[in-house]
Amino acid sequence: MEMNILKLGIDWAKAEVFSAKISFILSLLFFLAAIGFGQLGKTEMAKAFLWPMLVAGILVIAVSAGLYFANKPRITQFETAYNTDAKAFVKIETERTAKSQNDLALVFKVLPLVIIAAALSIMFVNTPLWRAIGITTIALLTILMFIDSNTGARNSTYHQQLLAEKQ
Repeated sequence: MEMNILKLGIDWAKAEVFSAKISFILSLLFFLAAIGFGQLGKTEMAKAFLWPMLVAGILVIAVSAGLYFANKPRITQFETAYNTDAKAFVKIETERTAKSQNDLALVFKVLPLVIIAAALSIMFVNTPLWRAIGITTIALLTILMFIDSNTGARNSTYHQQLLAEKQ
């Protein structure tokens, strides 16, 4: 087996950590929007965005933390696992990336349905808070799909490289 697969694994983990940092920055945008609406909002609609935006910011921070704390240790763990048993490393990583692909496929079926429900709520519910919740939900889930689409692309490429290595 080539040492190249170890480099690919470490590069993949580093890219996931970078994605976590970008997600954290996106969460700050939700917090800034919440503060802006809360402090500067003059209308009932503007003020209604305060809590949904704060909740969305917290959720994106949770996603960011999950990405970071799941993948940061892998950068060093991969080398140890690979050097201990390269074939076992490839097998475990192949299984993990296959599971991730299935999970991401589900995400891309569920999140659009929730976006549709949020859009319908905007159309049919006329209260400012529920409209703000619907709009914020669409923004949040769009960002989560942005994050997951990049994760999915990296995962798929890494998975294919692992499968090629197994042969």
